[in-house]
Amino acid sequence: MSEQLSFKQTMRKHLKTLNLYVPVVARVHGEHHPEFHQVKALFDAISAKTKEAGRGVPDLDAEFAKLRDITADYTVPGDVCESYEAVYSMLADLDRAYQA
Repeated sequence: MSEQLSFKQTMRKHLKTLNLYVPVVARVHGEHHPEFHQVKALFDAISAKTKEAGRGVPDLDAEFAKLRDITADYTVPGDVCESYEAVYSMLADLDRAYQA
């Protein structure tokens, strides 16, 4: 049985990649998937709140609830690239770690 990573550990694990992928995916897919601009804004808010919280855990209930709604629980559209899929996977991972 593997141990669940904490939210902070999961954030550290994914932050660098998300910072690279999210702006690119927004630029490449934003025209056909305008909801991704909202995903980007929510990721930016999560990132900022996490940084502001320092060692504490930020209050991200509203951001993750909006992400689940906007993404239909991180359902990947059929016409997108692997980077888009990776972003949704990492965001879902962060959400699970936050809820744990």
